[in-house]
Amino acid sequence: MPDLNSEKALQDLIAALNEDLAREYQAIIAYTVYSSVISGAQWMNIASELKKHAGEELQHALIIADQIDYLGGQPTATPKEVKLSDKPEEMIRFDLDNETETITNYRERVKQAEALGHYALSEQLRKIISQEQEHQHDLATALGIDVPKVVAQGA
Repeated sequence: MPDLNSEKALQDLIAALNEDLAREYQAIIAYTVYSSVISGAQWMNIASELKKHAGEELQHALIIADQIDYLGGQPTATPKEVKLSDKPEEMIRFDLDNETETITNYRERVKQAEALGHYALSEQLRKIISQEQEHQHDLATALGIDVPKVVAQGA
């Protein structure tokens, strides 16, 4: 007889990964748009960095979609809403906030995956977290601020 608790935990993980996938789509769109519309001499270096981030977020989306499929789920096709602004600082801040949320969520996903014995998934997520932390650092540096602390949920 199947364990209903582990089946629910698996379905919860799939649903959470789909939320993460929607956030990756959001990041791809945001980085693509922001890198194209950001202007001003002080923003040119970050604009090219955002283009690079867009490609890395696409790789993350492909990994997450594959993992959702592997777990028996259907990958979402809907991104989370992308915030727009005329101000470069606001666009970079939106990206920074999204990266911070993404890191927090992926850390939780690692715990969920390992609790279910999906260690390959948790390793994939750790690689993604590492890149997301690089993005977070790049964005905070562009804004001239400290990298936001990522605290564990419930802490």
